[in-house]
Amino acid sequence: MVLLSLLGLFTGWMWLLPLMAAGFWLRVAAGPRLSPLGLLATRFIAPGLGDPRLVPGPPKRFAQTIGAMTTTIGAVLALPFGVEAAGYAVFGIMAVFATLESVFALCVGCQIFALLIRVGLIPEEVCAACADISLRRA
Repeated sequence: MVLLSLLGLFTGWMWLLPLMAAGFWLRVAAGPRLSPLGLLATRFIAPGLGDPRLVPGPPKRFAQTIGAMTTTIGAVLALPFGVEAAGYAVFGIMAVFATLESVFALCVGCQIFALLIRVGLIPEEVCAACADISLRRA
């Protein structure tokens, strides 16, 4: 996602936005098993980086939904409506958040999910272990 976002940012290839959106929606629907990018990351890239760091499904799905909505809105604004600034903004946002996750293991969407549980907007029963993500940090 970092590389796709940077590629879009520096080339202006707005057609990457719907591809990114489709990948996010596939991961929302079925996890990484239907997403080519998800499969690449989980089957080939991650195993070479060391031991897996498992995260509960609900916060990851929440984060993927944020990515899906953001890239979908960016694709709709940039392609049929010609608002390329929206596409560049989405590429920039995705590059930052994907870098935070891939380099620093900081999932911003997961942090938002935990906050929403703590303030009561998401019932704790959805994922009791998710309420305090810091418990899983080494």
